[in-house]
Amino acid sequence: MSSVWGKILHDLRNPLFRQGYALMANTVVTGVLGMGYWLLAARLYSPEEFGRGQAVITAMRLFASLTALGFVGALARFLPVAGRRTPELALRGYGLAAATGGVAALGFLLTLPMWGKTYSVLSGFWPGLFFLASVLVWAVFTLQDVVLTGLRRATFVPLNNLVFGIVKMGLLVALAGALPSGGIFVSWVIPTALALIPVNWLIFAVVVPRHVEKSDAEQEPPRLREIGRFLAGDFPGTLSILGIVYLVPVVVATQVGEATFGRFSMAHTLASMIELLAMNMAVSLTVEGSFDRAKLAENCRRALRRAFMIVTPIIAVAILAAPLILTVFGSAFAAEGTTLLRLMSLAVLPRVLIEVYLSALRAQSRARTLATVQIGLAVLVLVSTVALFPYAGVNAVGYGLLFSEILVAVLIFGNLRKILKFGETRTPVVTQGSSGAA
Repeated sequence: MSSVWGKILHDLRNPLFRQGYALMANTVVTGVLGMGYWLLAARLYSPEEFGRGQAVITAMRLFASLTALGFVGALARFLPVAGRRTPELALRGYGLAAATGGVAALGFLLTLPMWGKTYSVLSGFWPGLFFLASVLVWAVFTLQDVVLTGLRRATFVPLNNLVFGIVKMGLLVALAGALPSGGIFVSWVIPTALALIPVNWLIFAVVVPRHVEKSDAEQEPPRLREIGRFLAGDFPGTLSILGIVYLVPVVVATQVGEATFGRFSMAHTLASMIELLAMNMAVSLTVEGSFDRAKLAENCRRALRRAFMIVTPIIAVAILAAPLILTVFGSAFAAEGTTLLRLMSLAVLPRVLIEVYLSALRAQSRARTLATVQIGLAVLVLVSTVALFPYAGVNAVGYGLLFSEILVAVLIFGNLRKILKFGETRTPVVTQGSSGAA
């Protein structure tokens, strides 16, 4: 036990692991509090309201993330080297994410009858306005964690989400009697809006000035043209991956009843948290690859080893204990979600390889290859899910993910091996601050 603790302490001296572990800790905190939140929601609200709350939150996160998550790769890649342009880059990300997410949400509200009965709760001026505001808030909330990570301050992220999760649960309980219809969504949004104030004060009053002060005064910040060229390749690919994360559940919500969607959502949410663990180390890899390109191969190998070491036992537990885990929410959750949770958990293993490869490509600014891999994966998942849905129901999401991610992992494995074997003493494929390569 002492040797394990000593190894962890040693790892924490390495920015790659310190950032990665902080983001993983955030996923654990978010996951545990999230389970507590939804467990309370299942006990305090009707099955229909539970499913409706899940569906509206999923839609809100979809539109807020349309651009916000599209900027994750760019901010992780360029914030470390932005120098005096750091605050400008962060604020541009906030503004563009909020604006485009708001436009998408407005389009959704104007075509609400097309999205099925579940979303009819958003009809009317005030419910629609509250939903639109929630999209703007969630877009900034999503990116503030990325900004902290890009500036090597990911250790603040789990603390922020710990407070957010506790306040959210307290408000959920408080609104159960006063707002039995809509209380779930309101309890989610209000703490999110409140969290923006202290976190962004920390970012722009403390973290950003220190980062700018430590930056090399002679270092030329990345040009907007360079960032735009990177986004031209990375954003379409990232947007397509969002189809897997957020659009698939929204599509499922239009095909099944509210109670069924609520049970699907719990299994989907739990499995997605395991997948996030794999992605956390990958985001840290992009940041460290931007700070020090010469160690990219070594950091890739380290990230792979740590990611597999952490997620493999968690996946094993999820597969073996899936019925017991879901029974906590009710027997119907276990009956309808066990297979989905097992399939999605197993799919995380090939996803580790894919995420490390994508992060290495971002650090090298190889935007065209990024787009090809991400769009290819998204198309495979969406097509296979739609094709299997009439036969497998909600489990089609799990089968589609597992098949698609295994296939993509096999296809990219050769190129990933080249990156992993690249010698530290050799010149990197793309030098720091280059315009990118295919």
